[in-house]
Amino acid sequence: MDLSTDVLMIGVGNLVYTLGFVTVIFYLIRTRHHPRWLLYFLIASGYAIQTYGLYLRGIDVQGCPVGNTFEIVQFVIWSLTFCFLVLGPAFRLSLFGFFTAGLAVLLSILSFVFPAWDTPYALFSASGKASIEFHAALAVFSYGIFGLLAVSSILYILQNFSLKHHRFKGIYAFLPSLVESETMTLRMLIAGSSILTLSLIVGSIYWLQNAADVNWLKLVFTITVWLAYLVVLFLRLGNRLYARKLAWTCIALFLVALVSIWPIDASRGGSKEITGNLPSKSLDE
Repeated sequence: MDLSTDVLMIGVGNLVYTLGFVTVIFYLIRTRHHPRWLLYFLIASGYAIQTYGLYLRGIDVQGCPVGNTFEIVQFVIWSLTFCFLVLGPAFRLSLFGFFTAGLAVLLSILSFVFPAWDTPYALFSASGKASIEFHAALAVFSYGIFGLLAVSSILYILQNFSLKHHRFKGIYAFLPSLVESETMTLRMLIAGSSILTLSLIVGSIYWLQNAADVNWLKLVFTITVWLAYLVVLFLRLGNRLYARKLAWTCIALFLVALVSIWPIDASRGGSKEITGNLPSKSLDE
């Protein structure tokens, strides 16, 4: 299948993320340090190119491009990259950009390894399109924040291991303090949970007006992920879940959230024939 312009631009953006990730590895091996400005520039460049690709895909599908697994994964990458570009300089966490780029690279590889993820799908009717697409965009954006939450959790675990085993050289020398990682983790947990809550509130507007069109499998998975993160948030605020246990829990929850994307997409019942990037039909046809 010939690559369309939107897929090509998305792919180029992902390649630039990969370039940033590989560049930092090269600098760490050769000079034992990495220029943050260069990594930030490469991530920002990849983000701009990927944004243009998603914009073209949005024009093709006549809406927000979160209709199949490929688009959802790419939107998650876009979201976590956006959050890093906004929050990264403020926190100045060492290696935060490196691990963010690494996560983006891993997700992008998965999205391109499985061509069947990018299949045509059904559009929503015009009457509920705005609310349900806003709901979907917010939900996937929250997954991007949860991705950054997983990154800060990984940094916390590595720093904890470094301190316990007295390893302060190599990559361990660039890790943020436990206090910085904990602060980032709590703020990302609050932000992600709040946005996912808002997503469900917005989605309920469509579900109440179009009860017959409710995708129950999708709704169950989304609510399950939402409740799980809310429980973790309340346990953290109550100081009943913290430190390494909190970090491992956040990583595990993000993996569960990613795995849930496939059954959510599969439950749409759209065409499985790869005929291009345009949706197959409208639900009101």
